[in-house]
Amino acid sequence: MSSPEIVEEGAEGANPATPKSKKKLIIIGAAVGALVLGGGGGAAMLLSGGSAKAETAAEGHGEAAADGESAGHGGAEGDSKQAYVDVPAMVVNLRSPDGASRFLKIHFMIVPGPKGTAESLKEKLPLILDAYQPFLRELRPEDLAGSAAVFRIKEEMLVRATEMTGPGMVKDILIQDLVQQ
Repeated sequence: MSSPEIVEEGAEGANPATPKSKKKLIIIGAAVGALVLGGGGGAAMLLSGGSAKAETAAEGHGEAAADGESAGHGGAEGDSKQAYVDVPAMVVNLRSPDGASRFLKIHFMIVPGPKGTAESLKEKLPLILDAYQPFLRELRPEDLAGSAAVFRIKEEMLVRATEMTGPGMVKDILIQDLVQQ
């Protein structure tokens, strides 16, 4: 009789352990599944937004190359190296509610649009910088917080540059450094 008792005890000992391990496996599997689905969804959103931007940029670059070939210009690589207008770093005071001295140092480049050239933008650079001064001085330290701050500043600078030069003259603003002190 001792052998049936051993089998029963072994069976009883195995049965409670099996549901616990199954529950653990189910919980772990559910957690891993949730992470995979959440991570996959987040990655898909991130990549779909980035791929749309990349496709738009690639289409614009392809059109520029096609225009360059039809106009008889040289390679597009040589043109793109000189297509940026490097603006010297600007340092402006920031508006702070407590009256403490805060500064913003910004270094950026201007990309000429289809109607503009680097030379024409260099001629209008004093007007562009004059349009940027009031905007940059009105920024508060809170305006520079967060990941969207650079995007908002870049968009506002693009709008002001377009107002000063005319439509089609400025394609983009490339922020190189943005330092708050």
